[in-house]
Amino acid sequence: MLLTRRHLTLLLVIATFPLTGCLFRSRKYEVKASTAPLKTATKEDLIAYVNSQATRIQSMQATVDIDTTVGGAKRGKVTDYQQIRGYVLARKPSMLRMIGLMPIVRNQAFDMVSNGQQFKLWIPPKNRFVEGRNDIETPNPKQPLENLRPQHIYDALLLRQIDADGEIAVMASGMETVKDDKGRVVEQPDYELDVIRRGEHDYSLARKIVFSRTDLLPHRQIMYDENGNTITDVTYGGYKDYEGANFPSQIEIKRPQEEYDITLTILKLQLNAPLANDKFELNQPPGADVIHLNELRRQAKIQEASRR
Repeated sequence: MLLTRRHLTLLLVIATFPLTGCLFRSRKYEVKASTAPLKTATKEDLIAYVNSQATRIQSMQATVDIDTTVGGAKRGKVTDYQQIRGYVLARKPSMLRMIGLMPIVRNQAFDMVSNGQQFKLWIPPKNRFVEGRNDIETPNPKQPLENLRPQHIYDALLLRQIDADGEIAVMASGMETVKDDKGRVVEQPDYELDVIRRGEHDYSLARKIVFSRTDLLPHRQIMYDENGNTITDVTYGGYKDYEGANFPSQIEIKRPQEEYDITLTILKLQLNAPLANDKFELNQPPGADVIHLNELRRQAKIQEASRR
């Protein structure tokens, strides 16, 4: 079947597309790569570092500045709260106490303690005393910080060991965006250690530890729930040596599901000093408005069952 002159003209135009400069434009692709000297390590090196630091640090007491931000996409706005002074006490295996002071007047803004399973929270400005299990959440879009639990802080502060019996670690090489010594944003290789939890019936990603290739120190830790959702995203910076133990001077703790961000800037730190049990005791103040989260949860389950 013969092609018409019109068809021949169309084929000629299509054939000349790659030769016609006006139909496309090329540009140079530039990746701003870090020029910092990089160190190398094996998976075993990284696991050994995490476990040695976890063993070396058994307790801590610190004076900190606390910066808090609340909000995000869910709320459509972000609120930055005024920086406050605070104190943090932690002792393994799971004890933590954190006290925050009001700006200027230095009266207590909050006092919370946890033994790893149960927690207590005293809020003097509201005359409110809250207690319950760490795993009980009280979602409140108007008061997102009511979901703050001491255990969230503890897990971010003290890096846990990688348990060879219940966890598997997998190493990967990745890229992270950082600022170089001139303040420019660049891409830099990193090491990522995926810690996989061995459950009763299945495996799940428990956390990801990101190591900088410039110093081979953990600069980020991401924790996940059993469904793979990010529950805590922690960034570490400004490492200092405290009698042979490396510890960051700035720790940013993000809780994306509750949409709050807490940054602790350490002003003073003492590691491995003895901390007696009474340091982690918080008694209910007389006349306080007491909220028992365990009881609220029990009542909610009863109401849910009655509606079925």
